[in-house]
Amino acid sequence: MHQVSYAEVVAESPNTERERARRALDRSIELLEQAEAIGPQSKEAIEALVFTGQLWLVLLEDLGSEENSLPKELRADLISIGIWILRESDEIRSGKSESLQPIIDISKTIRDGLK
Repeated sequence: MHQVSYAEVVAESPNTERERARRALDRSIELLEQAEAIGPQSKEAIEALVFTGQLWLVLLEDLGSEENSLPKELRADLISIGIWILRESDEIRSGKSESLQPIIDISKTIRDGLK
């Protein structure tokens, strides 16, 4: 399983930062889609949710930083989305939710906004 480090997501320039975040989201989406096909309680689903959770923890840390250059309202919206993804991941792991598709859909929207 690939570990996401802060250095992989945050870079020197905004364009590089966006590209790295987009690639990390691409990987998350790929893992989530594979897991959705297998099942929400599979090993693959757990790995996809762990990767996605680690990614969003890094993103949330960056979004919460005063050095982040995004407008405050957009940062707040993205923080809310990140928190929702973490909560939804917990719901799936605990068996209270059965589909990864909502996380996939939201992740694709965020990724596509980085282009």
